[in-house]
Amino acid sequence: MAAITLEQVVKRFGRDEVIHGIDLRIAHDEFVVLVGPSGCGKSTTLRMIAGLEDLSDGTIRIGDQVVNDLPPRKRNLAMVFQNYALYPHMNVRQNLGFGLTIAGEPKEVVAERVQDTAALLGLSDLLDRLPAELSGGERQRVAMGRALVRRPEAFLFDEPLSNLDAKLRVQMRGEIKRLHTAVRTTIVYVTHDQVEAMTLADRIVVMQDGRIEQIGQPMTLFDHPVNTFVAGFIGTPPMNLIPARIAGDEIAFNDGQQIPLPDRFTALVTEGQSVIFGLRPDHLCPDKKQRETGTSLVEIPLKVHMIEPHGAEMLLHARLAGQPVLGKMYAPRPVAPGDQLTFQLALDKIHLFDAASGRSVTAR
Repeated sequence: MAAITLEQVVKRFGRDEVIHGIDLRIAHDEFVVLVGPSGCGKSTTLRMIAGLEDLSDGTIRIGDQVVNDLPPRKRNLAMVFQNYALYPHMNVRQNLGFGLTIAGEPKEVVAERVQDTAALLGLSDLLDRLPAELSGGERQRVAMGRALVRRPEAFLFDEPLSNLDAKLRVQMRGEIKRLHTAVRTTIVYVTHDQVEAMTLADRIVVMQDGRIEQIGQPMTLFDHPVNTFVAGFIGTPPMNLIPARIAGDEIAFNDGQQIPLPDRFTALVTEGQSVIFGLRPDHLCPDKKQRETGTSLVEIPLKVHMIEPHGAEMLLHARLAGQPVLGKMYAPRPVAPGDQLTFQLALDKIHLFDAASGRSVTAR
């Protein structure tokens, strides 16, 4: 397996530049997820790594080799798409071994690799079935196995779970994570689903409009987003983001409501500065959970407009300074729209972003 390096990579379609000089190094055996909204450039980036799209500028290396002009078949990469693309007239055994067969590998080598791969992916009992006789999850495992059996330098996944239902998506996330743990291969994985990104990745690359916004471990991005885009994109539900300004040692909202400015921000903001106040729903709670953590709290009365029961917890929709916010109740009790509740706001979990740039005031 090999590292993958992108240096000042640019992609243009005609005069339209869609990838703007990105830099990225993916280490040997690392699981990196490219995530972002539709049109952000993540699939185009993956296709350039694969050789399915030409670079307009910059360099891509696989290991120590520059592969800019190398055709896909010579890059020794395996790609798994959301479309399984299995041969319907071939059984699982034949689908798994087809690439090795046409590459001229001896029959005994093909048979051994197919058996090993089938055992790894739990397909040993399905080898004689046709794709039409398989479930969606089984077909996706065959598609992964067809890539795995080649023993490539790296795996490239392009939204592989998009066609599966919610239960199968959870199951297949576990399968892919288990595969990476067992094989320890380099994986570059594209998705628009930040839950997939958070659960699968060693590191996440958040993209927007052809640029990389932030790279980091999942919890680093969750706890320390560098700007409002990352703060609003990473996390389910997303971070609450509310316009405010600095007024002395207070954060003042547009409706006149104020909360104390935590000491850690004092040297990072200026009097009268327009900011975006950020707080995750996990830290805006109308119950005693946070009091037990030693967290510094402020009480804020908010009227509940809508509730979302989730079993052991409940999401509460309210408004703060005229803006919609989400809070979380960890010990659900009867709540109805229109109820006024006292929420506990965790001061040490607050984020502040400069209103003009959207960048976190703590970002280096």
